[in-house]
Amino acid sequence: MRIGIAQLNSTVGDIEGNLALAIDAYEQLVGRGVDLIVYPELFLCGYPPRDLLMKENFLLDLSESLNSFASVTGPTPALIGYAEKSTDSPKFSCYNAAAWCVKGKISQTFHKRLLPTYDVFDETRYFIPGQKEFFTQLKGKNIAVTICEDIWNFNNDFYDQDPIEEISKSHTDLLINLSASPWCIGKENVRNEILKKAAKKCDCPVVYVNAIGGNDELIFDGLSMTFNKNGDLHAVSNSFSESIDIHDLEDISHQFFSFESKIESLRKALVLGLRDYAHKSGFQKALLGLSGGIDSAVTASLAVEAFGADNVLGISLPSAISSQHSQDDAKELAKNLDIEFHTIEINNVVNSTSSALQPLFQNLSFDVTEENIQARSRGLILMAISNKFGALLLTTGNKSELAVGYCTLYGDMCGGLAVISDVPKMQVFALARHLNADKIRIPINTIEKPPSAELRPDQKDSDSLPDYETLDSILLSYVEKGKSIHSIINEGFSEETVRKIVRLVDLNEYKRNQAAPGLKISPLAFGVGRRMPIVQKYKN
Repeated sequence: MRIGIAQLNSTVGDIEGNLALAIDAYEQLVGRGVDLIVYPELFLCGYPPRDLLMKENFLLDLSESLNSFASVTGPTPALIGYAEKSTDSPKFSCYNAAAWCVKGKISQTFHKRLLPTYDVFDETRYFIPGQKEFFTQLKGKNIAVTICEDIWNFNNDFYDQDPIEEISKSHTDLLINLSASPWCIGKENVRNEILKKAAKKCDCPVVYVNAIGGNDELIFDGLSMTFNKNGDLHAVSNSFSESIDIHDLEDISHQFFSFESKIESLRKALVLGLRDYAHKSGFQKALLGLSGGIDSAVTASLAVEAFGADNVLGISLPSAISSQHSQDDAKELAKNLDIEFHTIEINNVVNSTSSALQPLFQNLSFDVTEENIQARSRGLILMAISNKFGALLLTTGNKSELAVGYCTLYGDMCGGLAVISDVPKMQVFALARHLNADKIRIPINTIEKPPSAELRPDQKDSDSLPDYETLDSILLSYVEKGKSIHSIINEGFSEETVRKIVRLVDLNEYKRNQAAPGLKISPLAFGVGRRMPIVQKYKN
């Protein structure tokens, strides 16, 4: 059996555009002689649709789109993801569904059984658990159809049912899984093991078709795969790019495949997420402040890949405190990347603001307030440029800084997308070296010099933070793994350092709630996947 894989980049809410993509892929694959065509989960509406599902006409429009798609199908069936309105439940209740379309009609539908509610998922808010059977017939074969999470409870007690266990008790010739599985570092290996186990358990080939593209903070890597009944990888589609190809179950040749390095996958993911966030939002140009530091340098390099050098604008905004080497590094970066570059001095803006505040502040000592005037002056200017030229302003803060609040509200946090806000500082350094692997893009001095916000003379991050290797390790334990203070101390860190970092993380929840959306690349990112109260008193 030849399975057509329609690994396509859908846009949330673009029902008409997604339908056009689906029809085009169907026609291409039929012309190549496939037996069945499979699309990702919720393809027609895009994933995740979230509260669009509650709009009055959304499910109706989606139903009309599905009927239009079905009407163009011939004898080659297609299995496509969509949201199906429930006819016997509350007004906006629906199913996460897949439709088997053939010969101009919808001949059968399938409903997702397991609805995830962890991390970024909140599917029980929108969907009803399915009860329909898994099976359909094609060319004398018994085919089981599952949707994403349905295969993830294998040998797990997270849900009260296990679709794979149920399917394994029936004779199954092929298991298909329509998926919209968001990427994070290491996710490829986790999926690989899940699919291998499912193939062995059900004693049949498994075809897994995953979404591709960026939608808001989520990045979908594609990498659709087929495994034979022994759990061997049989065929694989592209990662981080669209793919319309064929997985031939009759081809007995073995697919030798090794996943890309984590750092290369990270680069591809960030470029894809940035490009799709911008283009799907209508932006063709990117703008960012270039401080001469490593974070803005990495962000600029990624922006050039996503937009093209002609569509990236870098602005240096030196103050009286800015070092000459940082200004030189910013200029050298812009030259290396071949982007438009301008320098705008902020001394007059800072001095005017300080002068206006002087009557009120005259008896008070210099502190972080005056430091932040610099950052907020830069934010003001960058937002003005963004407005004037219609360019997407990119914030450049990393996860380590965002975690402990080393960022200024309405200053360096200004912008439409926080590209590396889920990338810890040590990983930023690794990414910078990786970006320089084939040629020097980021100045060597930018990578090697001590990090500094340069908001006061001779300032260094190490003045008030532990080294970034220590900081990132503590943040991994506290933020991503949810460990207690005592558990982290027992890992070998000093109590004083741990308590200081934990306090900073907790104190700065209010900042993160006002931050630009960021691209998720870790198992637990700040944002929709981590929902901490701003005002809370638990300290452990």
